[in-house]
Amino acid sequence: MAQIKDVMTPNCQWIAPDASVSQAAKTMRDQDIGFLPVGENDRLIGMITDRDIAVRSAAAGQDPSQAKVRDAMTSKTYYCYDDQDVEEICNNMGEIQVRRLPVVNRDKKLVGVVSIGDLAQVATRANVGQTEQQITAENAKRKAA
Repeated sequence: MAQIKDVMTPNCQWIAPDASVSQAAKTMRDQDIGFLPVGENDRLIGMITDRDIAVRSAAAGQDPSQAKVRDAMTSKTYYCYDDQDVEEICNNMGEIQVRRLPVVNRDKKLVGVVSIGDLAQVATRANVGQTEQQITAENAKRKAA
């Protein structure tokens, strides 16, 4: 059985909560990513996405060079452990409606990020399909509301 550490992207970029939203956006642009874990004192405390920047900061009229990541980030953080089974995490991602998760070790130190695309390489096709369907169905419900 494959574990998350076998498919995750290791050594992922993270950002401090007191960094500016502009710094987060530039890091996302430079790394070609849409998601950054937020860490403080070597611990995961949240995450910020390009959508968080657009909806919580830009749409609110905040100056991106002055607004802090802490003010735009999602503090409710889902994560998985690097030694968890790929199929289990694939199921969990569908249930919690996310396409990517920070990966921590058992000391809760950030060690990587795993995406649905990473899982698609090794999880069963039926499981990946079901996960994608759950995420897509929930997004469609939100748009219809």
